[in-house]
Amino acid sequence: MKYNPIYKPFYQTKLIYKFVKDVFPLVDKELSVWRKAASNGQDPVLSQQALASIEKKSFHAQGGAVYSLYTQQVNPSVVKFIVALQTISDYLDNLCDRVGLEDHMAFLQLHKAITDALDPSDTFSDYYAHYPHKNDGGYLQSLVASCKVYITQLPKYDLIHKEVMDLGKLYGEMQSYKHISSMHREAALDTWAKYHLTSFPDLSTWEFSAAAGSTLGIFLLCALASDETLTVQEVQDVKNAYFPWVCGLHILLDYFIDQQEDLSTGDLNFVSYYQDIQTKKERLQWFLQQSLERVLSLKNPTFHLTVIEGLLAMYFSDPKTSQGEEALIHREILQLAPYSTSVLYNICKKLRNKNII
Repeated sequence: MKYNPIYKPFYQTKLIYKFVKDVFPLVDKELSVWRKAASNGQDPVLSQQALASIEKKSFHAQGGAVYSLYTQQVNPSVVKFIVALQTISDYLDNLCDRVGLEDHMAFLQLHKAITDALDPSDTFSDYYAHYPHKNDGGYLQSLVASCKVYITQLPKYDLIHKEVMDLGKLYGEMQSYKHISSMHREAALDTWAKYHLTSFPDLSTWEFSAAAGSTLGIFLLCALASDETLTVQEVQDVKNAYFPWVCGLHILLDYFIDQQEDLSTGDLNFVSYYQDIQTKKERLQWFLQQSLERVLSLKNPTFHLTVIEGLLAMYFSDPKTSQGEEALIHREILQLAPYSTSVLYNICKKLRNKNII
């Protein structure tokens, strides 16, 4: 795997220090705002799921907020946007997964909140039109509105608008199929993904579906659009590097650590579709290699390399990967990753021990 290690450990240490010291408190501050808003919902089911999504999935917003450090200086506006959009994502995931509903149309309508949040117009859909619970006290619309405030101020949003809308649409469609009845979800996702695979012939339908489930590409593009010098070519280069590669690696790692848990609950897990442990390991390694090589051509490649290594460190430091085949795979992949990944891995282990992540 090719990468440039010059000055990288110093860069990583400085970035992670800022991340934990400066960004985490901003994320916590934003989440506290949304926690209070979630408590105001008049429907107890919606309020409960909103609060649960914040309490149990706050690390998603923490991780995504790394893109507020793209310039090495914390951008509080990016933190605010990322926390709002990720909170929408986590809340909708709970609404689709924890209320006993299996209605594709209801899920698709809910996920219009994602594309509305990325639309600078004043569009707000009726998100609960097909959902049995409706009165959230304005919670979801407020989250969408918060995202709109950020993107309407971006000087180069016109250059990324189509790309983020495409990614947002794929995300909503995938989530809507993923949460339907277990008797139908595999066939539905397979048919949906195959429609797109002409552009990605090296991927399986489950790998494409995994890539569609990541918000990292959206976060990065929306962070970059604050740069007056951003070009169309840079946008395309970022899109091609992140989707499906970095995005796919992100979600495959996420599912990798949840395999046993998903097996016990009956939840769909994209990593479970690999035929054996060897194939599983080889495909994760392949996504890692593609991600590392493709971000080298981007501006600020060291930042992107750090994000990729951070994904490995964060997920593989999870105690769920310490036993069985997960432990064998994670040790072997870490050995093949850039050597500085071990530094981030040890940092993540310490942060986990202190319950910071």
